[in-house]
Amino acid sequence: MDRHISVPLKDETAASLRAGDYVYLTGTIYTARDAAHKRMAEILAGGGQLPLEMEHNVIYYMGPSPAREGRPIGSAGPTTASRMDKYAPALLDLGLKGMIGKGKRSREVKEALVRNGAVYFAAVGGAGALLSRSVTDSQVIAYDDLGTEAIRRLEIRDFPVIVVMDSVGNDLYETAVHEYSREWKG
Repeated sequence: MDRHISVPLKDETAASLRAGDYVYLTGTIYTARDAAHKRMAEILAGGGQLPLEMEHNVIYYMGPSPAREGRPIGSAGPTTASRMDKYAPALLDLGLKGMIGKGKRSREVKEALVRNGAVYFAAVGGAGALLSRSVTDSQVIAYDDLGTEAIRRLEIRDFPVIVVMDSVGNDLYETAVHEYSREWKG
């Protein structure tokens, strides 16, 4: 089912999404990769305040290439999400409602998604130039010293993603393999 939804994500919207749904996101999301996640974990461990509010927000695991003239961002493809797995449960417990990346996630992340009513979206790897067309504005909001791994606020319009893990524990990476195997055996 194709869905057009606004971000930040409302609780009821996240709860209504199911693994396999095709979704077009419009609104505000944030980017953060390995180095930014590590820094946020250090801040939390020290009792500090994060540079962005987690409640209802979506983090895109992406580090853009330099923007071409007249564009807000360069290629904007997803990075492998599992590298953020050790940090994701704590951010989900702070109210993070969604993550965008590519690839499988750990059992701990899956449990945190269910516990917090959140979702994990996949963006198509290798399609960064195409995905960047949905970005209408990009501003660094924290950790400028990290270069492409700085935290950015992105304004997006009809950004295409697929729900891979939903808030009730469905995992498209698992169900798709079973479905494919059943069809293959005929």
